[in-house]
Amino acid sequence: MKYLHTMLRVRDLDAALHFYVDLLGMKEARRRVDDKNKYTLVFLYAPQDEAVVKASMEKTGRDQPMVELTYNWDTEDYGEARYFGHLAFEVDDIFAYCETLMQGGVVINRPPRDGNMAFVRSPDKHSIEILQKGKPLPPKEPWASMKNTGHW
Repeated sequence: MKYLHTMLRVRDLDAALHFYVDLLGMKEARRRVDDKNKYTLVFLYAPQDEAVVKASMEKTGRDQPMVELTYNWDTEDYGEARYFGHLAFEVDDIFAYCETLMQGGVVINRPPRDGNMAFVRSPDKHSIEILQKGKPLPPKEPWASMKNTGHW
């Protein structure tokens, strides 16, 4: 398993970028603007991690370690507890990994139906995103037909 990123929701993207980039000194790696779903994602890294981020992207197609700022364009107030989003980890075989978690008593809140992504929660209710290393695995049962459970 490899740590990828931590996602944080932000209320004001400009203010957040001022804090993380201008004041803390982080650098923007990439940005995704989704007009249809009305959100912007900005991925940042610490200056001393630049070589690690570049090497990771070249080797695996995923840039890490990162902080992901998520700006939802709506005005929903998430409350203090909802501004922390999730930790993300990459695994070699998402189906085998989720099976091991389930055998350990972990609820798979968002099953890896697509062979690429799953969500679980820690005992303290922190969301954990699990991503398949490389390309998604072909969908298979029982995962392909599993429904979401609870929140993540």
